[in-house]
Amino acid sequence: MTRFIAPLVAFLLGGPALALSCLPRDAPYLYQQADAAEAAYVVVHGRLTFDESRLPRANAEDQSDSETRLPARFTGKALSREGFVVPFDRPITLVVECFGVWCPSPESGTEHLAFLRRRDGGHDLVLDPCGGMALSAPSREQRDRIVQCFRGGPCVSEVPGRR
Repeated sequence: MTRFIAPLVAFLLGGPALALSCLPRDAPYLYQQADAAEAAYVVVHGRLTFDESRLPRANAEDQSDSETRLPARFTGKALSREGFVVPFDRPITLVVECFGVWCPSPESGTEHLAFLRRRDGGHDLVLDPCGGMALSAPSREQRDRIVQCFRGGPCVSEVPGRR
């Protein structure tokens, strides 16, 4: 047992303690981010599926930022003036961004409120350790607030420090 503990202690004490600090996000904040971007976005609500074995893993040896692109599928409804009513069932590209040793770990089959970036030939969903352009397991209130934003109503983030 000590042969496992000693290397772990050496690893933990061998460098500075670093932590990733993510600012809180909510649906209106993500909507504002997408609206302000140069790229066009499609807002969808539904299930994201992909091969979890292809997700990148944290690597203490290589702490550089990285991006992994993998095929995925999003099945659900796209946003329109009437709400999330337009059927959406398409292959997308899941763009998984790691910040040094921190990588997101989404689960296939989970429900998301996602902002898919349009590109020639498809859509990208960017996820990072702080969440990226999606909220998992969104509440009805979060979805309703996005519809309100889309219709031109109040679109104010409730997260302190956000507009």
